[in-house]
Amino acid sequence: MSESRPPFPPFTEETALRKVQAAEDAWNTRDPHRVASAYTPDSAWRNRDLFVTGREEIVRFLTAKWERELDYALRKSLWGFRENRIAVRFQYEWHGAAGQWWRSYGNELWQFDPQGLMERREASIDDLRIDEADRRIFGPRPEGERGVELPLR
Repeated sequence: MSESRPPFPPFTEETALRKVQAAEDAWNTRDPHRVASAYTPDSAWRNRDLFVTGREEIVRFLTAKWERELDYALRKSLWGFRENRIAVRFQYEWHGAAGQWWRSYGNELWQFDPQGLMERREASIDDLRIDEADRRIFGPRPEGERGVELPLR
C-alpha cells in the first residue's frame, strides 16, 4: 500500500486550509521525522539559499534548524491554491543561543502528488531582529485562534 496524506488534490478552500493547519501543527512539534513524513521520499526543497532533496536530508536540515532556532513557534496562513498547489504566508519566532529573538517572515509554494504528499517546497524567508517584549507567537496555535491572521508587523 502506498503512503497517503489527506486531504488530496485538487484542493478546495476548505481542504487547502486543512492542509495549511496540519503543516503548522506538525512544524510546531519540532519533530523532524514527523514533519518529513508529510513529504514524498524524493521531495525537493529550496529553503532560503539551501536546496534539500529527500526525507533523510529534510530530517538533517530540520534537526540542525531547531538546534539553532530555539523555542521556535510558527503561524501559517493560506495565501492561495489551485489544483495540486498551495501558496502560504508564514511568520515564526525563535531565539539563538545568545538569547536574541527573531521574527522570520516568509512565503512558501507547495506542490503535492495525488496521494497528498508534498513533492516540492520553495520557501523565501527574511529575519527581523525583535526584543523579547515584542514577541507575539507563543507555542502552538490555540484552537480558538485557528484561522486568525497575524498582523504584518
